[in-house]
This record gives sequence, structure tokens and C-alpha cells, in this order.
Amino acid sequence: MIPFTDLKSQYLEAKTDIDRAIARVFDTSSYITGPIVEEFETQFAAYVGAEACASMGSGTNALMCSLMACGIAPGNEVITTPHTFISTSEAIIWQNAVPVFVDIDEYYQIDVDKIESAITAQTRAILFVDMYGQTPDIDRLRAIADKYNLYLIEDAAHSIGARYKGRAVGSLVDLTCHSFNPVKNLGAAGDAGAITGNPELIRLAKMYRDHGRKIKWDFEMRGINARIDNMQALIVQAKLPYLQTWLDGKHRICTRYTDELAGYVKTPATAPWAHHSYYVYVIEVERRDEYIEYMKQNGVTVNVHYLKSLTEQPVFARYGGNCPRAEEACKNIVSLPCYHTLTDEQQSRIIELTKLWSMM
Repeated sequence: MIPFTDLKSQYLEAKTDIDRAIARVFDTSSYITGPIVEEFETQFAAYVGAEACASMGSGTNALMCSLMACGIAPGNEVITTPHTFISTSEAIIWQNAVPVFVDIDEYYQIDVDKIESAITAQTRAILFVDMYGQTPDIDRLRAIADKYNLYLIEDAAHSIGARYKGRAVGSLVDLTCHSFNPVKNLGAAGDAGAITGNPELIRLAKMYRDHGRKIKWDFEMRGINARIDNMQALIVQAKLPYLQTWLDGKHRICTRYTDELAGYVKTPATAPWAHHSYYVYVIEVERRDEYIEYMKQNGVTVNVHYLKSLTEQPVFARYGGNCPRAEEACKNIVSLPCYHTLTDEQQSRIIELTKLWSMM
């Protein structure tokens, strides 16, 4: 069997550093907040070139606290994409704000050409997603945000290590939300996340993540418990020096997929401004369910990111949204294994099977 992910080998590569990090937590009996978290935030901010960082208990927490820090209030509208995991827009409705869905382009990113027509007097922010590991055209997004005085928030759950016009994701917009879910390119041993960006907004996000306080017994606003635990902070920090090697391996594998599968299935396009981090490698095939079963019968596990557009999810039915591109893509997309330890022989097998499928 060729599995879809291989988290065990990643752990084994960094085992000495990860085990040392875990031991430090127990040796110091420091489990939440304090110098360990501050050290992690400083290092991660430096990695992405950001001015400030607020660690979070999850990527979803990062999205929620970012919206809070930007003052998104009930009835406000936030323009976003329907082609993503539910947490992106779930965070919006937790603020009792309104997600306004804009369709996707050929790169599976929010279609920047369609954003201005969706802006109203109630619009307060654009929350975009670096889908699958590359960004939309951030310069154009910034120009629109500046024109209409909107916050620009980036969901970078897929794009740690990606670059936009040579600049690292994490330092490009007002706030960037990161996820360290175990399956991400830089993963913890449980849920964890972070926000990077504007120092004043980060200051507010740190208060919101800790019940709305700056000091222990002074609660200044309604917050939530969204703190990272120290073990997750140290595990992510321990893995960080390995990340570029892992990303380089994924990039090599995904480049080969594109080179060899072009003309057989629809392969993903890389935007001219982007250096892709390839959280997942997505193709489009006809008769997807049959293809998935065919690959399974031949010993290969593939996956789907994502089965439905958010405009088709019952929880968002009241918000509407005309997004035919996103809905059509969700009928055909399949993610292939692309972890850095995938062998040449394993990848050759996946390519061979996919080519044979396309000719059936």
C-alpha cells in the first residue's frame, strides 16, 4: 500500500529534537504561556519575516482572533472564498458577521476580478485563502483593500514556506493565520496555530486568545481560551529547521507529477507570482469516485480536498453565493500522495496508474 500521508517518517527524522522538546516541558513543569511561548513566537515571526506573532491553540482560533482583532462585528460582511475548509467561514459566522462568497479562478484562488462587485457599505474585510499552497495576487488584493479601507486577512493554513514574488507568506498583509495541524507541512502533535502581522493587531489578538486580558486579573474585553500549549509550541519549533528540506522534497515530487501527468489529467497551474509549498497536490479527473476506488484496489490511497464548495454546505445556505467554478471543481478534484519520503518507485506507480485510468 502507498498511504496518502507518512507522518511517522517525519517524526523519525526530527525525533531527537522533538523528544528533547517534550522532555523540556515536563522537566520545567511549564505547560501554558510563559517564556517557552514567547521564544516560539519570536522564532516563528523571524522565520516568516513578520513584525509580530501571536501563537494560538489552532488555525481556527487564529482566524477567530484575527477577526476579533480587526473589530469584525455582527452584521459586518467579510468577502471570502467558498473553496476551502469550513473553518475559514465558520470563524466569520462565529462573529455573527456575514460571509460573502466570491468564486475561484484557474489557480483555485479567490477570483480577484470579482471582488469589487461584491463590496458593499457593510464590507469590513477580505479573508482569502492560499489554497493548496500558493497565494492569490496579493498586490491586487492590497490595492482593493486600500481603496475601500478594508482589512486584509490571509488564511495561510496551506502555505507555510510559500512565497509571493520572493517574499515569505506571513509578512504580506494585515494578519496572516497559520495552522500547525499534524497533517500540515509544519505540524504539531495536536492542534496549534499562530497569527503574524501588524503589531497592534497582534497585541489585540493576544488579549482575545486569553479571555480578553493583558494582565492576570484585569479582563478588558470578551475573549476566548485560544492559547497554544507549550508542548505544541516546542514541537513546532523543533521541526522548523527541517521544514525547508521537507518542502524541497515535496516540490520535486509535485513538479514531476505535473511534468508526467500533463495531457492525461488536469494538473494544477502555478501562478506566475507564486512559489508553491504544495500542502497537497490536486488533479482533476472524470468519474472521480471510480478513480478513487481504482487507485485503492491498486494499493494507492488518494484523498479529496474538498468534497463540496461552502456554498453547497447547509450551514451557509442562508448566505447564498453564485460560485459555479468552485462547485464544479469540487466534483472532480483528487489529491495525490506528495510527502517528501515518497519514493521514485512509489510515485512512478501512482503516475502509471493515473495514466492508465485516463485512457480507459
